[in-house]
Amino acid sequence: MSELVFARLGDDPVPYQEGWDLQKRLHQSRVADLIPDTVLMLQHEPVYTAGKRTSKWDREQTWPGTPVFDIDRGGKITWHGPGQLTVYPMVRLADPIDVVAYVRMLEEAIIRTVAEYGLTGRRVEGRTGVWLDADPGRGLIERKVAAIGCRISRGVGMHGFALNCDNDLSWFQRIVPCGIPAEEGDVTSISREVGRDVPVAEVLPRVEVHLAAVLGAESYSHSDGAPPPLPGEHGPEEHSPGAQAPAEPASA
Repeated sequence: MSELVFARLGDDPVPYQEGWDLQKRLHQSRVADLIPDTVLMLQHEPVYTAGKRTSKWDREQTWPGTPVFDIDRGGKITWHGPGQLTVYPMVRLADPIDVVAYVRMLEEAIIRTVAEYGLTGRRVEGRTGVWLDADPGRGLIERKVAAIGCRISRGVGMHGFALNCDNDLSWFQRIVPCGIPAEEGDVTSISREVGRDVPVAEVLPRVEVHLAAVLGAESYSHSDGAPPPLPGEHGPEEHSPGAQAPAEPASA
């Protein structure tokens, strides 16, 4: 990877449909080699997103009035919203494509980021995402600080990960986030763990440094706002987040 561009969409939460349409446009442009590897960095308006393994029961538990989007990533239901840094890398993966190795790279970037706050993030066998060890002071179960759900389409990544910075954790209480029941794991944030407010704006540049490193970028830059369409770019495919996508490698 020679060049990596981080597109920072600002402090205002982005409606999920708007972010999804932008992601599809950039993904198609990256597939066509019209743009370099590009990573969207944003916060969403409150929304639940349901991966391919989400059950009917999962959907019924969400907060009334909060939108639920069916999307073409692996995994089950989770929440996105203000105070959570959501990261969508549209990066081309080397052949032969190894989805598991790609997920491990995303996890490593998160582990390095939370380490800057004195937190020891780790992987849990059989689960994706980044976890903190059980702590008698905060409960005797592991706590998830970041969720990962991605899809590889035509050699280029979509979706990505969400790192809890200073978001309201009560949004997770009505669902079984990522299919992990409460007795087996909790959800936490950097702010909750370190005992002070750690906003997205503080965490974002640290994520950029570590994500660029694990992806092997020779250089990287950032832009403010959504990248404008380029000559030759096409709009997003005409399907909603709930539409069936082609069968391609996906992570859970």
